[in-house]
Amino acid sequence: MRRTRTIWGRRAAGVLVLLAGLLAGGLSPVGGARAEAAAGAIEEVTGFGTNPGALRMYRYVPAGLPAGRPVVVAMHGCTQNAVDYGRQSGWVELADRWGFSVVLPGQTTANNATSCFNWFTAGDTARGQGEAASVAQMVQRQRTDTGASKVYVTGLSAGGGMTTVMMAAYPEEFTGGGVVAGLPYGCAQAAGSPYVCMYVGATQTPAQWGDRVRAAYPGYGGPWPTLTVLHGTADTTVKPVNMADLVEQWTNVHGADGTADRTDTVGGYPHAVYQNAAGAAVVQTYAITGMGHGQPVDPGTGPAQCGTAAAYVLDVNLCAAYELGRGWGLGG
Repeated sequence: MRRTRTIWGRRAAGVLVLLAGLLAGGLSPVGGARAEAAAGAIEEVTGFGTNPGALRMYRYVPAGLPAGRPVVVAMHGCTQNAVDYGRQSGWVELADRWGFSVVLPGQTTANNATSCFNWFTAGDTARGQGEAASVAQMVQRQRTDTGASKVYVTGLSAGGGMTTVMMAAYPEEFTGGGVVAGLPYGCAQAAGSPYVCMYVGATQTPAQWGDRVRAAYPGYGGPWPTLTVLHGTADTTVKPVNMADLVEQWTNVHGADGTADRTDTVGGYPHAVYQNAAGAAVVQTYAITGMGHGQPVDPGTGPAQCGTAAAYVLDVNLCAAYELGRGWGLGG
């Protein structure tokens, strides 16, 4: 069994939430047994690789999905579980609406007492190791099973931290990434502590931030995934400075400057676009004014609505999954 690591406190409730999510999804909570679910239901998949990070793989494939459609990898935050996050965030709903599949990596309390992905430990954030390697193996399994050529990755909080891990360590796998209330790659090491990273941020130049990404896969010359960030301006768990640091890191990786080329509002919230020298949008940000720590959703049946409000899933009249999917072209 892997050594248990803790961040954001130790909560036994995380175990109960995980079990409740498994039962609600009609999945077997027994490890090692694949749930034989029909297309259109969330299923657990085993045998997706050596799984060095000891994660669990869930996925949602809409009934009748044609081969070759894109994949979205969506990672939950602390105290959450994969199945509930996939539904509450709106990703499963949009998969049915737009026609793509969703991979939902699941953390375990054996790895982290509060079910956080270990975005801050070297053994889980390097290419070929730990949890990062497990998620990469999930991607390869889904590519094989669905014939997908384009894969996108996103996550909330610790899942957002793990999103930048995947973008840095396995950039060839992803066309784009979406970080919701998350953190730059290497932030815990740059700040000297994950807590300093979360609450204060790390003092790095854009080039230093970019070098951390480039060092994750030495010799890789691109292309790099694009990045979209959504962050609440009133977030006291992962301070908004992390969104600014993400912009510095990924504009530098893409060879763009740190000045927004376009600004507007979306759903009443400030939105900024950063372009590379060719005029392509490589980084975008949404500052969700007044929102605390969580995933933005907009429950309802309108064309731009999705998600269900819950703990750390916040109804702010803007659905992050919709904005990310629209930006990635998943809606056609």
